[in-house]
Amino acid sequence: MKKKSIKILIALIMAISCFSFTLNAKDNMNEDVILNPKEQSIITIAALTAKGDLSHLKTELNVGLEVGLTINQIKEVLVHLYAYCGFPRSIRGLQTFMEVLNKRKAKGINDKTGADASPIPGEQSKYERGKKVLGELTKAPQDGALTGYAAFAPVIDTFLKEHLFADIFERDVLTYAQRELVSISVLSAIGGVEPMLRSHLAISLNVGLTPGQLNEFVEIIKSNVGETEANDTQSVLNELLKNRQ
Repeated sequence: MKKKSIKILIALIMAISCFSFTLNAKDNMNEDVILNPKEQSIITIAALTAKGDLSHLKTELNVGLEVGLTINQIKEVLVHLYAYCGFPRSIRGLQTFMEVLNKRKAKGINDKTGADASPIPGEQSKYERGKKVLGELTKAPQDGALTGYAAFAPVIDTFLKEHLFADIFERDVLTYAQRELVSISVLSAIGGVEPMLRSHLAISLNVGLTPGQLNEFVEIIKSNVGETEANDTQSVLNELLKNRQ
């Protein structure tokens, strides 16, 4: 009888240990959740558009629609990225998307349009709204004197706050995290803009993306853009994460 009680006790201890291990594993997974299919597709669409790789872009646009991105969300990705790689790339991306949608429609595929951007209240000036958004993204006050390139050419500071962070970032078709995925994808793809990439990787962490997700992002860049671009991005990310510890 005593031996039986000991066996039962051992079994209970093992069961509790297994249960605790499972809970800890789930907690660790929740801390560093992988990018979901929509986020992965946003990265690839933005990077391929920035590189001008339109043949592969067609394939990824189809993938994006299949994993649940709406037409308006993909259009928003293609519009957003013009602020980082210019109108020509953005417009060619939109034209390619139009071709994809026409072919899908001809096959009888009806893709979901999705929500339009909500109206933006106009109580504050665009400059002040942009300052507020930038403060939310960077988690830093925006009331100090202009410095660096902004002091050298104040008009660029106006354009950034009024247009990029007000006109574009305020549009709620994409979340802040999704917009940052677009931004870092473009900056990684075009290369040579490490200070901006570092800033937007930091913002990505501020808006909820995890170090694990950003490392996964680098792997997506490696698979769809190139090893050089991925290695350069990984170096910037590693330095950023080291400095934040």
